[in-house]
Amino acid sequence: MRHVELPDSDRAARPGPAGAPHPRPLPDRPRGSGPDAPRRTPAARREGTGQIAGRKAPAGHIPGPPAVIPALPCAELLGLAIPAWLVLRADGLPPAPLAASVAVAALLWTGLRALRGRYTDRHRGRAPDVLSTAGDWLLFMGALAVLRPLTGDPADPGTAVLAVLPALPASVAAQALRRLPRPGRPLHPVRRVLVVGEAPGVDRAVRLLASRADHPYRVVAAVPVGGVALECGVPVPGRLAPEPADDDVSTVLGGAFAQDADLALVVPGPQLSEERLSRLSWGLHDGGLPLSVLPGLSGVAAARIRPTAAAGLTLLHIAPPLRRGPQPVVKTVVDRLGAVLGLLTLAPLLVVIGAAVRLGSAGPVFHRQIRQGQHNRPFTMWKFRTMVADAESRKHRLAVANETDGPMFKMRRDPRVTAIGRLLRRTSLDELPQLLNVLRGDMSLVGPRPPLPDEVSRYDERELRRLAVKPGLTGLWQVSGRSDLSWQETVSLDLWYVDNWSVATDMGLMARTLRAVADGRGAY
Repeated sequence: MRHVELPDSDRAARPGPAGAPHPRPLPDRPRGSGPDAPRRTPAARREGTGQIAGRKAPAGHIPGPPAVIPALPCAELLGLAIPAWLVLRADGLPPAPLAASVAVAALLWTGLRALRGRYTDRHRGRAPDVLSTAGDWLLFMGALAVLRPLTGDPADPGTAVLAVLPALPASVAAQALRRLPRPGRPLHPVRRVLVVGEAPGVDRAVRLLASRADHPYRVVAAVPVGGVALECGVPVPGRLAPEPADDDVSTVLGGAFAQDADLALVVPGPQLSEERLSRLSWGLHDGGLPLSVLPGLSGVAAARIRPTAAAGLTLLHIAPPLRRGPQPVVKTVVDRLGAVLGLLTLAPLLVVIGAAVRLGSAGPVFHRQIRQGQHNRPFTMWKFRTMVADAESRKHRLAVANETDGPMFKMRRDPRVTAIGRLLRRTSLDELPQLLNVLRGDMSLVGPRPPLPDEVSRYDERELRRLAVKPGLTGLWQVSGRSDLSWQETVSLDLWYVDNWSVATDMGLMARTLRAVADGRGAY
């Protein structure tokens, strides 16, 4: 995205007497009888693949995968058939009924999953949807219960349930493996985007799209509305006049064709009125260029949005964040069980780390600190001590060396950190005693970073929303860079989690945490 933008005088038409640029750049000027020949919408059309007819695919464009991935249904079919065959065979079922029962169950499972759209490629790169898979399995069990009397299945009901139970974790594992990045192929098919809108909106859209790599959109150019210069540095193949003009469509299509863009992203604003946007969408669709509109609302997961129409208006219904219902209950149960299992399993490791901390430097094994929890309630957070015993008294002398913006204090080479503490921080093992906080209910396994009271005292209204949920042992901040993130990036990630969390999201974040801990980037 680091294109070098030529001066507007070179890329777009020069401003006229009134200060508004003429939206007639050279690349899409129609070949009429003269400079004043009427502008026409380019005659090129796009085929169903999204490419311009008769032209090669643009450099960097990766064709989208087919709608159905054969490997996934095959993996799920085998994940049910093999365990079912082994269990029913061990139960003494004759070969012919055994083969029939396994075949019916395997085909029914994969058929039900296909009918519910689980094999489409819409959600590549997201965490496996455990709840959806569990729901499919319950429907599958209901269908088997109906089919058993009809087919005369001789298997014992309890044995039959045990035989097909492995299909549930096998499907979740197959989904997880499918979503892992593969060498030579990105997580998403690349979409080459031309952004259309007023300069501030275009700059914001380009900046946000460039800040993340977990999406398929690559901005290749922009067509601003009006004469304000862009700050984002992308090529400007043309400009639209501040007021609606007859050449709006041809200017955008010409810019898209010149830059090999296959999607127009429109940022509405005062100079892109409803009527102008409607006419632009008609022309772009007639010209074969898909169109997306950027709403004024951000930070909302797609699963919470439901589009509807009423009286000719397009409405976006936004589901409220999960605060009540079964998912918060499931989260609490998972937190407590996970904390108990973690403490029991890691007890020997905790003893070894405690001894290393005690022998490595003078001072207590644990560091207890007051943090602010859900609804701004204070609690005592436990960690293995990673600094010298008088670290807090030295903090004010290091304030000028703070390497992060906002209310947090971070130093990449903090002199207060001990040798063993540096290792614990890099591997995040110093956080393990917080399982006690999770067990007590002060924290969750997944959530925003627990802040200090001094930090919260400087929060504004937006930042205080981070305290709407329990703080977590891990979260989006940890799997996205940890201390390498700016304060505003940390807040944005935490606010996204506060509004869009789900049990499936938590499971995905815990899986990603293992990779982040192994990587060690941003931990100091």
